[in-house]
Amino acid sequence: MTDAGAPSMPSTDPDSVPQGGFGLAGEPQAGKPYRVLARKYRPSSFDDLIGQDAVVRTVSNAFETGRIPQAWILTGVRGVGKTTTARILARALNYELPDGSVKGPTIHMPMLGVHCQAIMESRHMDVLEMDAASHTGVDDVRQINDSVRYAPASARYKVYIIDEVHMLSTAAFNAFLKTLEEPPEHAKFVFATTEIRKVPVTVLSRCQRFDLRRVDADVLMGHLANIAAKENVDAEPEALGIIARAAEGSVRDSLSLFDQAIAHAAGTVRADAVRQMLGLADRTRVIDLFDSLARGDIASAFREFREQYDTGADPIVVLSDLAEFVNFVTRVKIVPATADNVAFAETERLRARDFAAKLSMRVLSRMWQMLLKGIAEAQAATRPAAAAEMVLVRIAYVADMPTPDEAIRMIEQNGRGAAAAIAGNAAPRGAPAFPASSMQSSPARAASVPRSGAEASARSQMIAPVSDAQSAPAALKISSFPELVALAGEKRDLLTKAALEADVRLVRIEDGRLEVALERSASRMLINDLSRKLEQWTGRRWTVIVSNEAGQATLRSQNQVQKDQRERAAESDPRVQEVLARFPGAKVVEVRKLAPEPPESDASGEDLAESSDGDDQ
Repeated sequence: MTDAGAPSMPSTDPDSVPQGGFGLAGEPQAGKPYRVLARKYRPSSFDDLIGQDAVVRTVSNAFETGRIPQAWILTGVRGVGKTTTARILARALNYELPDGSVKGPTIHMPMLGVHCQAIMESRHMDVLEMDAASHTGVDDVRQINDSVRYAPASARYKVYIIDEVHMLSTAAFNAFLKTLEEPPEHAKFVFATTEIRKVPVTVLSRCQRFDLRRVDADVLMGHLANIAAKENVDAEPEALGIIARAAEGSVRDSLSLFDQAIAHAAGTVRADAVRQMLGLADRTRVIDLFDSLARGDIASAFREFREQYDTGADPIVVLSDLAEFVNFVTRVKIVPATADNVAFAETERLRARDFAAKLSMRVLSRMWQMLLKGIAEAQAATRPAAAAEMVLVRIAYVADMPTPDEAIRMIEQNGRGAAAAIAGNAAPRGAPAFPASSMQSSPARAASVPRSGAEASARSQMIAPVSDAQSAPAALKISSFPELVALAGEKRDLLTKAALEADVRLVRIEDGRLEVALERSASRMLINDLSRKLEQWTGRRWTVIVSNEAGQATLRSQNQVQKDQRERAAESDPRVQEVLARFPGAKVVEVRKLAPEPPESDASGEDLAESSDGDDQ
């Protein structure tokens, strides 16, 4: 606990007056030591606090109405401004001008008062700060209990600021309780902690609690831009966005990183230099890696990962950045406005919108789960790069595989074709086929064990291509647009399949020639990519033409129309109408075909309409 000398009057030297925060603005002057940005631009009033509007509003209302509590407790992650807010509170409680025009506590402090400079520099004798991490015992608290009875020497209130209060021992907390519950009128307490759960409930109940939230990345980015202008430092917006995201909501961390980036750049702060300083992978290359995985192109994903690794990227960081981008795409898919966050680069936001429109939630959630587990495995592996590559293989192989119930339903509905599709989905594009020698004994085992018709058909579909592996594959013939979409699904090219369903209107199709019309959302490279991929998939050249005709509706639109027709038919059913009448607000959300009942059953296998009211279905 510090007990400094008497307060000093504010200096009339203009260089000693804080500008834009507590400290000097602009370049350091000759003969004066350099002050880090986190101290130089430390807020000195409530107007300087960023990202804590709820706290400022509550304190403002309390001061204006005179409802000032005897104790506050401030909680939040490191660097969000807990100690700074405590000092601002102490300054507001004791704000006084030399002419005596201010008669009580106020949050409006347009200029330095009699006690402000000493309070902000932690040398005021009536504002006592104690670090509970180094003063944990009951004797330290007993000194506060003994001194709190005496009136302040010069200020309006005695203010006790205790940082990291959760570090106090149980006996010290118990010694505080009586004083904290009935303190003298001239005493105020401000506690700060990062571990609010470690503070006893008996202490919490005697304090007003304020949760200081993490500062949003876009707010931090604007704050850094203002400081860069005051410091006459050129910084790329993308570089500031990287620093803001790396700070994870901590203002102090963002300023420390910005200070480091200025020294590292020795000139303009560029995004590449910041990535190199932080050991981050290039976000554009991470997105390219994500694109390769979404297309099931393992060879391209391996090549991209190795290039990043050879340039010095940490495999763990690459996987973490990949998981962060998966999370970003998922959030954009759920809340499209997320892509408007300027803390992310424009390329990142545009490509995230594209991926969110084309990838299903099932694929994104599986990628996230495998990355989350894979990061832990790579951290524990003796060769992180090899472990990271195996994580990429796992994602490419499993991300679009059907769930067990989907696989069973596909086999039951489509028989041989579904089995072949499942077998095709098990290996991504570019993966080598199993050698024929590994399957030589399979027919014998298949003959010795009785199998169901569906299982035997599925097995024959998986074995047949292997037996002809040494012969050149025959050209694949496609005569309908649904067959083309199904082929993209079998090749595990999710982006192309989604584009065919949502962005392409069929005009006419024949083997080797496709004529389509495009939606406005279609990619500019879709036609070239589709022509090239069709040649790879079918073994023959294809001519893909964009027509001026309107063409048919997209498959997605057709499916939506069919779904709406089924729902309207279900809603017109008298039994469904009776259910909807009994449950106000309920609606039909899905219509499914029931499986046929056994012959002895009286069920008729009619359509089932599901209704929901909130979470009930």
